[in-house]
Amino acid sequence: MTAELQQPPEQIFPAPIKLVEAGSPAERAGVRPGDVLLRVNGQAVTDVLAYRHLLSQGRSVLEVARPREAPRVMTGVPGTLQDHHRLMLPAPPSLEDTLTFEVEWEDPGLEFEEVLFDGIKKCANKCDFCYVHQMPRGFRKSLYIMDDDFRLSFLYGSFVTLTNLTESDINRILDENLSPLYVSVHTANQELRQDLMKWWKLKVKDQQAVNIRGMLERLESIDIYTQIVLVPERNDRENLDETVEYLSSRPNVISAAVVPIGLTGHRKNLPDVRTFNREEARDTLARLNVWRRKFLAERGTRFVFPSDELYLLAGEPLPTEEEYEGFPMLENGVGMVRDFLSEPLPPLPAALERPLRVILGTGLLFAETLDRAMDPLRAIAGLELEVRAITNRTFGEVTTVAGLLTGRCFRHAIQPGEADLLLVPPSTLRYGTELMLDDISLDELRRELKMEIRPGGSTLGELARVILEGAESSGPQWGMSAHAVKDSGRPLPGSFAAVPDHPAPGSGEETLAEEVAESAMRGKA
Repeated sequence: MTAELQQPPEQIFPAPIKLVEAGSPAERAGVRPGDVLLRVNGQAVTDVLAYRHLLSQGRSVLEVARPREAPRVMTGVPGTLQDHHRLMLPAPPSLEDTLTFEVEWEDPGLEFEEVLFDGIKKCANKCDFCYVHQMPRGFRKSLYIMDDDFRLSFLYGSFVTLTNLTESDINRILDENLSPLYVSVHTANQELRQDLMKWWKLKVKDQQAVNIRGMLERLESIDIYTQIVLVPERNDRENLDETVEYLSSRPNVISAAVVPIGLTGHRKNLPDVRTFNREEARDTLARLNVWRRKFLAERGTRFVFPSDELYLLAGEPLPTEEEYEGFPMLENGVGMVRDFLSEPLPPLPAALERPLRVILGTGLLFAETLDRAMDPLRAIAGLELEVRAITNRTFGEVTTVAGLLTGRCFRHAIQPGEADLLLVPPSTLRYGTELMLDDISLDELRRELKMEIRPGGSTLGELARVILEGAESSGPQWGMSAHAVKDSGRPLPGSFAAVPDHPAPGSGEETLAEEVAESAMRGKA
C-alpha cells in the first residue's frame, strides 16, 4: 500500500499586537491589544516588512486570533523514576478564536510587539574577530546572539555578511527593494575573506551567497553601505587597497567605513590576533588618505571613511566636520567624536555659587580628547573637574572604549566620597534604565560610592549643561551599527566618548525587540 504524499503543515508566526489605533479598521473589527496576527491574504507573515509589502498590494484581508490559555498539562509518567518530577506545565495557547477584517489602501491601525515574527536569522560565520566569542560569561542572553539578519540591516542599519542568505532571501531583497543595506565586506579577496570569516558549511544555505563580489554585483539595484574591519597583517595594507579599489568600482556601493579590530581580554581558544599599534594606524590613515583625495577629486566624495578609533590610535587630528560629508557612517563610529565636539559650549559663568567637584569617567581611548575639551570649564571658580580614564576590569585592559565600561569598572576606579558628582557615558546604560552592562544600577553605585551619579551629555554643549545646570542628559543619540530607533521609539546608544559597535547594556528578561536592539548593535559581524 503506497502512502499518500502529505503536504507539510502550514507554519505560521503569530505576531502579538501591542496597540490598536483608535478609530482604525482594526478597532472597528474588534481587534484588541494582546491579539495576534496570523495571516494577510491567506499568507503567513514573517515580519513587519512582509506585512507592509502585503498591504501595499491594495485590498488585504487580515486574520487575527485571540489567544486563550490552554489547560495546564501534567508531565512525567506515574509510577516511574520521573514521577517526583511531574509538573503542571501550560500548553501552547489556543488560537482557534479568530476574526477577519478587510482594508483597501488603508492602514489597519496595528502596532506589533516585535518587528520580526519568525525570530532572528543567525550568523553562519566564525570570524576570527567576532566580538560575541570574546564575551565573558554571566551576561544577559541577548548579548550572545550571533545575528546576521538582512531585515535588521534594512530596518536599523545593522551590518550583515550576506553569507547566510537563501535564494529566496536574495529575490525578496530585490523584489521588495530593501535598500539600503549595510554589509560587512572586510576584504574583496575571496580566499582571504573565507580565512577571516570561516563560515560553517552546514549553515551556508546557498554557496553563491559567500561570494562577496558576486553578491554585491547581483544586488546592483540596492544601495549598499559597507564596512571593513581591519586585522593587522591580514586584510590591511595592499589587501586594503585592493578592497577599496573594488568597492569604489561598484556603482551601488555608497561608502566604506574602515574600523580596526576590537578585542577583549577573553580570547581563550580563539585565533591569535592583535590590535593596531600607533605606527600601523598611521600607515593605514596615510594609505586611506591617498584614496580619499583621489575620490574627492574624481567623484566629489571621499567614499572611504576611517573610524574615530584609527585617528585616536594614531594620535592624529580628527577631520573637520565638513570632511565627514554629513556623517553618513556616524552610527559605525565614523565621526562620533567630531559630532560630539561640534556643539559649542554654552556661555560659562565666572564662578559657581557652591563648590562642586566632578569626575567624568570615560574609556582610555577617549580620555585625552575629552580632557582637552573640558579646559574652558576649569576656569570657572569653584568647579573642580577631572576626566578619569577608567580601566576596563570586565573585558580586560585591551578594551579601551567607553561603551563597554561596567559598574564593576567604576567600583574599582572611583573611591567613595571623592567627588560630589560622577558622570558616566550614556552608552554604558541600557536605554530607558539606569542599568549598566553587568546589571549594576546607578542607584547601587550611588550608595556604594556615596556621591551623585548621572549620565553625561551626548554633545559637548549638553555635557556642560549637565555639569553646570544639573540638566537632564538627552541620553544616547546614536548606535554604532543599529542606525535607527525601534518601533517603540527607543533611541539607540551613543556616548560622549568614542565607542565602537559593541553590545548594549541591559539586564533581566527581555522581549525579542530588545534582543534585536542589542544584537543589532553588535556590528562588526
